[in-house]
Amino acid sequence: MALLSLAIWTPIVFGVVLLAMGRPEHVRAVRALALFGALVSLLVTLPLYVQFQVDSSAMQFVEKAAWIPHLNVQYHLGLDGISFWFVLLTAFMTVVVVIAGWEVIEQRVNQYMGAFLILSGLMIGVFSALDAMLFFVFFEATLIPMYLIIGIWGGPNKIYAAFKFFLYTLLGSLLMLVALVYLYNKSGGSFDLATWHKLPLGMGAQTLLFFAFFAAFAVKVPMWPVHTWLPDVHVEAPTGGSAILAAIMLKLGAYGFLRFSMPIAPDASREWAWLMIALSLIAVIYVGLVALVQQDMKKLVAYSSVAHMGFVTLGFFIFNELGVAGGLVQMIAHGFVSGAMFLCIGVLYDRVHSREIASYGGVINTMPKFAAFALLFAMANCGLPGTAGFVGEWMVILAAVQYNFWIGLAAASALIFGAAYTLWMFKRVYLGDVANEQVRALSDINSREFFMLGLLAVAVLFMGIYPKPFTDVMDASVAELLRHVALSKLN
Repeated sequence: MALLSLAIWTPIVFGVVLLAMGRPEHVRAVRALALFGALVSLLVTLPLYVQFQVDSSAMQFVEKAAWIPHLNVQYHLGLDGISFWFVLLTAFMTVVVVIAGWEVIEQRVNQYMGAFLILSGLMIGVFSALDAMLFFVFFEATLIPMYLIIGIWGGPNKIYAAFKFFLYTLLGSLLMLVALVYLYNKSGGSFDLATWHKLPLGMGAQTLLFFAFFAAFAVKVPMWPVHTWLPDVHVEAPTGGSAILAAIMLKLGAYGFLRFSMPIAPDASREWAWLMIALSLIAVIYVGLVALVQQDMKKLVAYSSVAHMGFVTLGFFIFNELGVAGGLVQMIAHGFVSGAMFLCIGVLYDRVHSREIASYGGVINTMPKFAAFALLFAMANCGLPGTAGFVGEWMVILAAVQYNFWIGLAAASALIFGAAYTLWMFKRVYLGDVANEQVRALSDINSREFFMLGLLAVAVLFMGIYPKPFTDVMDASVAELLRHVALSKLN
């Protein structure tokens, strides 16, 4: 069976059907169909887990067919240990986001749900594409539904935020397109990534390619200093948009470094590793300090995302197995934790219609069940052992210490900032006496919200307590990637 094609096109087909159901009387059917489509899309990814060979670094579930024959563009799909978990994470988070928007979205429900399902299929396409042009098409196509999600269902400055999101990410991708055309000509007319990984490129060409890819992927991560679009977008995006943006879309850029930058330009990646490490440490430390002074909960968690993604790029460019695997684990964990943090803010916003920390205080008195979930996710955001947030950061810090003690120390010190801004926010929002009448009138989470947060709580705890299934899948592929980079260095 074409399992990857099923994983990509099932949510897209459901999304297109939803777009056709535009009448107001169809709202209940739209919501039911959206949830059914998201669940089916998740179910079709489960055979990938059952059949995946964890001890192999080769591409699995490979599909290949001619797409644009006269340009030799192939519909070429496959998964390895680096990309595997992101397919399942995308399908899982889509289910959560559909549940999150079940009662909250009242206008254009079919378009909202359809956009998320189409976006889910496109993001799975990014993680599955083995043809560079196919990758580029999926990579750019993800901008369209997210642009609409922000621009239609966002906050007061939604148009500004949507344009900023679109322009930043599109401009970065233009340089990547130039790099793809260069590699296409250099390889004799092929967009096959495996062919590109074997191209003998000089240091000058590798450096230019490295920075062309950097322009696209660093903006998407986002790395400092091209991160400024993210807080604005998060503040204006609807809750589901923020959750998917943080949980999945930021990972597209980090994934691009492993699939393009490091294997295609290995010498340049090593040559400029110092720059990537420096930018990552600035993100981890400086942006963590910026998060400390935020008064808007969404902005605080947005800056927190930039800091946590700094650990990812730091792990990648240390060039050891523990660091790269730690970066991948951190990407998955950040998907669960940051998604959960934004959904918790959404639960409060739906009731009080304010994201300002000063609008709250003593929420634990009126919403004890919800406060318990919020505390778990806050602790995971701090990197508490036993939660998903700990595993990846700990692996990256250990790898950084092996690489250079002072880099490891700088990265570890950032955990203090993470604890500071997260716990300070939790204290001001949830603890103490009831601050005002709005908080006094709050009702605790309903069964839908409990189920939504419960799914994420199970994921956060399971990954924190037993990360072995996650690391086992990626070990062989990470080792093969680093072997390729090392061999290129020797040659």
